Amino acid sequence: MRILIVEDNPKMALAVQKGLTEHGFAADVSNTGYEGEELASSDNYDLILLDLMLPDRDGIEVCRNLRRRKIATPVIMLTALSAIEEKVDGLDAGADDYITKPFQFEELLARIRAILRRGEASESRVLRCEGLELDLYTRQATRGDTSIELSNKEFALLEYLMRNQNRVLSRIQIGEKVWDMNFEPSSNVIDVYVSALRRKLDRGFDTQLIHTIKGAGYRFGVIDARTGV
Repeated sequence: MRILIVEDNPKMALAVQKGLTEHGFAADVSNTGYEGEELASSDNYDLILLDLMLPDRDGIEVCRNLRRRKIATPVIMLTALSAIEEKVDGLDAGADDYITKPFQFEELLARIRAILRRGEASESRVLRCEGLELDLYTRQATRGDTSIELSNKEFALLEYLMRNQNRVLSRIQIGEKVWDMNFEPSSNVIDVYVSALRRKLDRGFDTQLIHTIKGAGYRFGVIDARTGV
């Protein structure tokens, strides 16, 4: 999951980015409304954290512009203002939720998860495939009776693969969703992490779940050895 943080306070933006990264999210930061709006329009984000008071334009204007441009990415407004009118204006502009500064990171994280779950009402907290289970709340992975230790980035990569079972995913698609905007497409970091996951998930099991599709990318799921599908 990839999140855009539009916040003009560098210290706060960095703290939120660090916290999200530690919880398996990819997070980009923009310090201005104009840049934030342009990044949000790329449609590479699963959620936007949008500060209400920005140096060049306010968050309500940014949110309203995104909705006019048919950008449906969920928005949580960050505001230091507690007036009901300000909150109502944000929601009327198209925001999905708001949180008042200062806030506890745990509350922000809970609100993010609640928003992301709205589009996945039929999905449980556990992703499953061929005996592999990934608990999205406890961040635990198991296959059969084996518990699998995952780094934050491995967890994020596995979650993305499992949400897209049996789809061929290019390195660019994976980079856009699992890494931040500083990701270098020519880097072999995705291959390194996929290899690490393959060792942890597939070694010792008859059924392999991570497959390299030559010239295209990777596919997660069960492939029939007879048909290749």
